[in-house]
Amino acid sequence: MPAPAIAITDLTKRYGDSGPLAVDGVSLTVEPGSVIGFLGPNGAGKTTTIKILAGLLSATSGTASLGGFDVVRQRASAMAQFGAVLEGSRNVYWTLSSWQNLIYFGRLKGLRRSAAAARAERLLTDLGLWERRHEKVGGFSRGMQQKVAIAAALIADPAIILLDEPTLGLDVAATRTVKDLIRALARDEGKTILLTTHQLDVVEELCDRVAVIREGRFVTDLPTGTLLSQFRKHDHYEIRVEARTEPVVLPDGFTAARGDEDTVITGQVQDGDDLYALIESLRGQGLPLRSLAQIQPNLEAVFLSLVEEPARG
Repeated sequence: MPAPAIAITDLTKRYGDSGPLAVDGVSLTVEPGSVIGFLGPNGAGKTTTIKILAGLLSATSGTASLGGFDVVRQRASAMAQFGAVLEGSRNVYWTLSSWQNLIYFGRLKGLRRSAAAARAERLLTDLGLWERRHEKVGGFSRGMQQKVAIAAALIADPAIILLDEPTLGLDVAATRTVKDLIRALARDEGKTILLTTHQLDVVEELCDRVAVIREGRFVTDLPTGTLLSQFRKHDHYEIRVEARTEPVVLPDGFTAARGDEDTVITGQVQDGDDLYALIESLRGQGLPLRSLAQIQPNLEAVFLSLVEEPARG
């Protein structure tokens, strides 16, 4: 059996001798070729965990490995498994051309110049940047800059890629290009993708699994479909009634938003009797029913539920 792409075991990080635990005994195993969404609110321990994986921080205790190589004891081999695309294309130099960036990072990662040049030509061609390879990256559009950042992360052909907010600020066309590239990297090249983003629709669309960290501990680590299904224990509905200015009396767990023509009521019910009672209550308030539709919770709703639960005692 091949080694896990990413393996974290009882990982702990405390800042200072008596400071709080930023990461509190977390464990995670990611198989090769998978796309995992690594999510958490600010201060949850996500960035600290990533920095330990990337060799930028030392753990207080526990172990972390990339491609079977320990990030401390086999640092050089572990780092050879890893490429990163940082938010805002911060892993490339804007004053250099895309060609210069790729040759520089290829050489920095130990490639011979001829190998770096061959790899750079393929990447820039595949990403549609070959004809503009000698232009400075600072003059590119945001989408093109992101493509260069991805190419720089791939120049040494790493098995594992960290993508930090890969579609943030991109237009629709550029976002689609980046999404298609992520799929191709996992499906066609067997790359393992660790995706961090606040755009949860991107995670829901691309990720096989979702791991959510909160207060230094994982609160879930499940296949995306399984995670969403766990929050479908109750039926969620959207009810549209005639718009009016007076407040609508609703049971707990329901909210109302008034539009120009409709008032949209959303929430969850335990069973059919509760739904019928709600409809009768709305009719009693003089609010004729215009439409009724069952809706499914998306990943954003699930994420908020997980991170907004009462803090542990």
